[in-house]
Amino acid sequence: MSGNRSLHAASRAKNDEFYTELSDIEKELRHYKKHFQGKTVYCNCDDPRVSNFFHYFSYNFEHLGLKKLIATCYKSQHADLFSQNDSEQAVWLEYTGDKDGNGTPSLDEIAVMPLQGDGDFRSAECIELLKQADIVVTNPPFSLFREYVAQLVEYGKQFLIIGNQNAITYKEIFPLIKENKLWLGNHGGDMKFKVPSHYEPRPTRYWQDESGQKWRSMGNTFWFTNLDHDKRHEELILYKRYSPEEYPYYDNYDAIEVSKVAEIPCDFDGVMGVPITFLDKHNPEQFEIVGCSYSYGEPIGYFHGGTDYSVTIGGIHKYKRLFIKRKK
Repeated sequence: MSGNRSLHAASRAKNDEFYTELSDIEKELRHYKKHFQGKTVYCNCDDPRVSNFFHYFSYNFEHLGLKKLIATCYKSQHADLFSQNDSEQAVWLEYTGDKDGNGTPSLDEIAVMPLQGDGDFRSAECIELLKQADIVVTNPPFSLFREYVAQLVEYGKQFLIIGNQNAITYKEIFPLIKENKLWLGNHGGDMKFKVPSHYEPRPTRYWQDESGQKWRSMGNTFWFTNLDHDKRHEELILYKRYSPEEYPYYDNYDAIEVSKVAEIPCDFDGVMGVPITFLDKHNPEQFEIVGCSYSYGEPIGYFHGGTDYSVTIGGIHKYKRLFIKRKK
């Protein structure tokens, strides 16, 4: 990593460390048991000795029928909760199941091996570990989400990761959603995370508990995955009927505005603009996603010769919209 890249990474990392609650992991992972039989799982953004992802998979290793569990973290030598990335030695851990018959992972059953570099998921040695994996499950740095997903796609990995809802319209992410190569998991919305002691306080959604532990909550956090699950095949019940007065067309795109997902008309066959929260209800057998505003780095107005990145009605901009069409 170059000097400038290291400096930028250190700057981002100060407020880019969010540690996922075990309860949130358990709530989401229970929907994917069928995917893990005989698979190698890689948690490549986790301090493996304290990570709740490593905890979940090691304690459920036999229940899930896993083949192997691997974990790495950026400079994670210290066995405290937050290493603050100041270690001289990064390590990776490997667990292949219970050997002594007590039903729980013990220290002598977990192989600990040094890494030559800093444990960055983009490093050559971490990529070699990635190549061994079938499924990647973790909470990657939000600021590196685009790059992180691109790597998973490049190496053809299945994954279940946490990200910000706004990533839906990133030009690097949206094409995957449109092509049905990535979708949302089962749960999303408000999630709380432990943050390290050096975390810089924010004016909102930040607090310290009675023990002094710092916390941060985020109201637009979702699981992103390419693992199939039952929820994405549930049909969205539509009850409203189309009327020109209630569903106006945009000024700069040939689609109607639907301001609430619950009010998608059941009898309109054209393109509709809906809030990005629609993706949490998207059934690929029921709807086709044809585009979105703020995508591809090009103005949505190019359809009508405009220059806007968002759609407008009466000259008033609408927040990010997905453009969908009902399948017949």
